[in-house]
Amino acid sequence: MIRDESGASAAEYALILAIVGTGIAVAALFLGGTIGNAVNGAGNCINSPSAANC
Repeated sequence: MIRDESGASAAEYALILAIVGTGIAVAALFLGGTIGNAVNGAGNCINSPSAANC
């Protein structure tokens, strides 16, 4: 067992892919709303530059 140099199996790669995919999905959900709000705010400032929060 000391000299066993076998690589990761397909199940281990699938587990890593699932963990990374979940992290990306969670980040997209949290950042999506924030980025959308920022873009909408920028669009509002372009359309009416005299707004209070521009």
